[in-house]
Amino acid sequence: MDPFGNAPFYLVVLKNVPPKRRQFVIIRELFIALAILLFFLITGPFLLNSLSISHSSLQIAGGIVLFLIAIQMIFGQPETMFHSTLDEEPLIVPLAVPCIAGPSAIAVVMLFTAQAPHRIFDWVLALLIAWAITSTILILSSKLDKLLGKKGLNALQHLMGLILTALAVEMLMQGIRSFFNN
Repeated sequence: MDPFGNAPFYLVVLKNVPPKRRQFVIIRELFIALAILLFFLITGPFLLNSLSISHSSLQIAGGIVLFLIAIQMIFGQPETMFHSTLDEEPLIVPLAVPCIAGPSAIAVVMLFTAQAPHRIFDWVLALLIAWAITSTILILSSKLDKLLGKKGLNALQHLMGLILTALAVEMLMQGIRSFFNN
């Protein structure tokens, strides 16, 4: 979900939203993202089976998408994404989807359930904990902005991009290994 990487983007997208409304928008978008992730966590195996998508294909695709997002975090500017939405209050896009409930998060929750469906309650709990941490950081993003400043937030975004790059490569390699093992 990458709250530190998304904090600068949230600040940019919400800069024209009145401060009193900003917290409401953030909380609304976080709940929408949670609902989407829970939907894919619960229905993931059924979707994969109905579309005839293997676990290894999903891992490889998720790794590629996560890698592209991580590269954008390292080298791109958050202001360059979703130009048309910067002047209006966002609804679902781009804050809930794809920032929080993006392709990589959806792929990961679907993989968890597909690989160990008997642990669904563990996965729901893990998702809720990750979502709560993400929510706390994003709700406090304006304070984080004041504490770290623009350069500090940029450095944090680049660091999170680097970590996500490593996770993406690992996810991709696991998918390739899984493909060749099957």
